[in-house]
Amino acid sequence: MERRSFLGLGGAVLAAGGLKRPALAQRNSPQVLRFIPQADVSILDPLNTTAYPTRNHAHLCWDTLYGLDLDGQAHPQLAERHDLTDDGRRWTFTLRDGPTFHDGEKVRAKDAVASIRRWMLRDSHGQSLFSRLDEMRVVDDRRFEMRLKQPFGPMLQALAKASSYPCFVFPERFAQQDPGRALTEVVGSGPYRFVASERVSGSQLVYQRFVDYQPTPVGPVSLTAGPKLAQFERLEWRIIPDPATAAGALQSGEVDWWEQVAPDLRPLLKGSRGLTVEQLDTGGTLAMLRPNHLHPPFNNPEIRRAILPALRQIDFMTAIMGDNRDLWREDVGCFPEDSPLASDAGLAALTGPRDLDAARQALKAAGYAGEPVVMLHPTDVVNNNNLTAVATDLLQRIGFKVESATSDWGTLLARRSNRNPPTQGGWNMLVALFGGMDLANPGGHPLLRGNGEAAWFGWPSAPRLEQLRNQWFDAANLNAQKLIGRQIQEQFFVDVPYYPLGQYLIDSAWRTDLSGFRKGMALPLNVRRG
Repeated sequence: MERRSFLGLGGAVLAAGGLKRPALAQRNSPQVLRFIPQADVSILDPLNTTAYPTRNHAHLCWDTLYGLDLDGQAHPQLAERHDLTDDGRRWTFTLRDGPTFHDGEKVRAKDAVASIRRWMLRDSHGQSLFSRLDEMRVVDDRRFEMRLKQPFGPMLQALAKASSYPCFVFPERFAQQDPGRALTEVVGSGPYRFVASERVSGSQLVYQRFVDYQPTPVGPVSLTAGPKLAQFERLEWRIIPDPATAAGALQSGEVDWWEQVAPDLRPLLKGSRGLTVEQLDTGGTLAMLRPNHLHPPFNNPEIRRAILPALRQIDFMTAIMGDNRDLWREDVGCFPEDSPLASDAGLAALTGPRDLDAARQALKAAGYAGEPVVMLHPTDVVNNNNLTAVATDLLQRIGFKVESATSDWGTLLARRSNRNPPTQGGWNMLVALFGGMDLANPGGHPLLRGNGEAAWFGWPSAPRLEQLRNQWFDAANLNAQKLIGRQIQEQFFVDVPYYPLGQYLIDSAWRTDLSGFRKGMALPLNVRRG
């Protein structure tokens, strides 16, 4: 499979030594940071989507009770401290005195309690916490208490989650809204305020420094831990889906920072004066092909398993990252490479001899009746676009009848929540990209859940996976967790909640006059000029 057939940018762009692009705005003011995110923020509510542009937007506007460092340790943010009693079954949290929301109201315990309740309905860790929760109540303006039926070891790590889904603290009146209904007004407590009046869908988002923000005084500046500093008066997020245009804007100084460099343009930008090209997300990104388990043909586990003999992770990785194996990994199971639970359990399903004919025969034996497979295909996010093209080609060669539902990223996000049959606006397959931090253990791994209608989009029911996940929460130590992790991966290749397509490392690029970057995520916090 030729990589260039899936890329809108060819080698001619590099050979030309320059990039043709439409003119953008004037060069930056010292008090303005212009940033190109990986995609538009089409949904403002961070509990309504796991899309990373929304997550990053939310970390600017809202704060969490705790922040997480790159070693997985939780540190206080809005919280000042916690007390643990009753053999791990009673947690009492005390908030810092001082933080306010953007509307001037103090952050109170009632806001935190309502926000945790909303988060528990959506998040994987939160759902597990809810199953162990006996009571949660407000003690006073600064204190609230959780009483548990049984201990919940990863409490602080869950409340400190940096991604998918972080437990942001909303004003109570917003937190009481069903997370299935997206919030459209942004009233947060974070270092930046969202300027709704300057939002232009598909083009621009603007944030203004919140002058009354009070950063936590403790913790290392790492991932989402430690003091969060707004070093610019204004942030402008420029939505530039065309990679050549984005690279040209960065080279000319019309923007300061490009979150995700298109792999084909990496050599060009690395050779450009005045630019730094570096990995901020050191955990990498895992690519996954998610089938919809609610409707034919992928409600049939035999049909899901039929694809495995033909799946080659190398095809997907080279389509987006090229032949440089320093930038990607194959033979990746359901946990990221180098994470504590990564193993070779069940990996023969991916590492054994690849056999397209065996996949065709297995598909026929499983009773595939020729139903159309509606593939959601976003054309404005380069890696999703190219991975989806490879997946579509693979399915067609096996014998599936594939219909590509091409759209922009925002339309895909809206459609993927539709549980109707594909003929009524639903879908059959999509590509999902998640950072390694989201997938390192079964507690937070969104696509490993097998809890039916409460699961991530695709909604698999996998009772054995759920049982093993519950055992993982109760494991006494890391060795016990690793043993359960092996069992989970073996069961994973039986149930096939999704198809792992490989793991890759993506670069960010910025003007060399910027410094202070946080490792782990491309967040414009603490970044300064000079």
